[in-house]
Amino acid sequence: MKSITRQKPLEEIRAYVKPFDRVYIVGCGTCATMTKTGGVDQVQEMKEEVKGFGKWVTGWAVLPTACDEMTEEDFKAAEEGLQHANCVLVMSCALGVHRVNSSFHLPTIPALDTLFIGLEESPGYFQEVCAQCGQCVLGETAGICPLTACHKGLLNGPCGGTSHGKCEVDSERDCAFTLIYERLKEQNRLDLMGKYHPPRNYHVTLVPKIVTVTLEEGIEP
Repeated sequence: MKSITRQKPLEEIRAYVKPFDRVYIVGCGTCATMTKTGGVDQVQEMKEEVKGFGKWVTGWAVLPTACDEMTEEDFKAAEEGLQHANCVLVMSCALGVHRVNSSFHLPTIPALDTLFIGLEESPGYFQEVCAQCGQCVLGETAGICPLTACHKGLLNGPCGGTSHGKCEVDSERDCAFTLIYERLKEQNRLDLMGKYHPPRNYHVTLVPKIVTVTLEEGIEP
């Protein structure tokens, strides 16, 4: 499972860094490297772009994993560059941005947009498989999430627009409920296709989401 990101438009990044004259750039050695949005090559390219904005790039680093608890330790080797910077431009998912922001007092600027949590289906091809909705129905939909596989995010389907197993929104894309039907058929569980799923309860995943995990009792809201 990877955080799938894409680079923000350069004009948006330029606007973010406009108040600052010294920028330190951080990339990520895991997800953003795999998606070619925050690896060494992309950080080097961003360095040249930021210089073109008239900024001084005080240094850069590609952390092994920008979102984990080792971030501050990894930054110790880059201490000099950080001391001269007055902002940090982060080329990682939003979780990495949050980790860097919580570890240091410098203004933290995201260079990427986080799109979804994805699974690599084939080299370089990522598919969204989980919307982290807090109300998982995979046990009744043959392991296929209708919220992410269906363009309309339907829990009860198919809709009236499906045609020959394809989606009316994107004719090149398989209808999510055709996929669910075929998988349930293979598993001899077609009775589940007739089960009604009530409207989602958005109170299940209140914002902000905070959970506590204990060894004795597991996750508590």
